[in-house]
Amino acid sequence: MTKKMSLVVFSGTADRLQAAATIAAGEAAMGVETHIFLTFWGLTALRTSELGNPRPLPAEYGAQTEALRTLMQEKNVPPWHEVLRQASDIGDVHVHACAMTADLMGIGKEDLDPMVEDVIGVGRFIELADDGQILFI
Repeated sequence: MTKKMSLVVFSGTADRLQAAATIAAGEAAMGVETHIFLTFWGLTALRTSELGNPRPLPAEYGAQTEALRTLMQEKNVPPWHEVLRQASDIGDVHVHACAMTADLMGIGKEDLDPMVEDVIGVGRFIELADDGQILFI
């Protein structure tokens, strides 16, 4: 039986994108079939015009925001989109854009990083996620 994990990435904040990419990389290394469904701010983060720009951190980090950014730079933590690309390169990782969000925000597949395989509706994502675990990030 093939193991399967699906991630719904709603947030576009740096901490949650990094967590999603790290989980996907771990799953790729373990041979787990992984589907990532990017919606709302998670989808906007993968627009080619946004890649490379620092992502915001949630207000809950308060004064520690800059300290966390500095620590990640000092430790050479690769950006979330590079980790996700590596996961896609080494494993059975599939990145999907939410059709509703794409339509709502006027985002076409051509606006997204090439690691996004397709633009699909939630029904298709649920079919892909069937028989596996789903995490919401």
